[in-house]
Amino acid sequence: MEIKVASVDSVIIYFDKSISKEISNKVKASYAHLKSLKNEAFIDIIPSYSSILISYQLLKYDFETIKSYLEEELKNIKVDEESNSKLVEIDVYYGEDVGLDLQRVATINNITCEEVISLHSSKVYDVYTIGFLPGFAYLGVVDEKIATKRLETPRKKIPKGSVSIADTQTAVYPKDSPGGWNIIGKTAFEFFDKNLEQLSQIDINTKIKFNPITKEEFLKQGGTL
Repeated sequence: MEIKVASVDSVIIYFDKSISKEISNKVKASYAHLKSLKNEAFIDIIPSYSSILISYQLLKYDFETIKSYLEEELKNIKVDEESNSKLVEIDVYYGEDVGLDLQRVATINNITCEEVISLHSSKVYDVYTIGFLPGFAYLGVVDEKIATKRLETPRKKIPKGSVSIADTQTAVYPKDSPGGWNIIGKTAFEFFDKNLEQLSQIDINTKIKFNPITKEEFLKQGGTL
């Protein structure tokens, strides 16, 4: 663990430079502990893949004092990846009429579209971090047989609900957006809802399982082609 200055009133705690389930679990455990402290001098605590950004009140801390405080608080953090995790199941229509890159992913990996669907929907994914867009959850990791690089030229508009793959990660676009991920399906599940207190049903303690459904089921759930 390494703590560095991010700005005049914030620090970043680095747990590692790599992206992995082990590091992600350390970040989540540390984030949960820091939140539980209810330290009124903390303005914001933002977790990422392998780090946590903390902004704080300058009247309470300078860099050396907050560094010592954080090192003491986090030195004995225990990781229990299942302690606070919740499973959210998401129905996905994997048809090629919405899966704009389904055939591309299959061709690049020398497998069939049916195998892409089977492999993508057979795993339970961890939420590594949330960012880029409100409710955009970076999930990992996909089976290596369907890992696929981003598009060389990003699309100007990817439809809301598009289920996608980029390298070893998968995600769902919570709203219409530009993007370069490979689109393999679509869901009617709402990843961002202004009516929710937390704005999303998904957080870093969520695990996600995708379930294939038919076009008819997708449309019945309110999905659009």
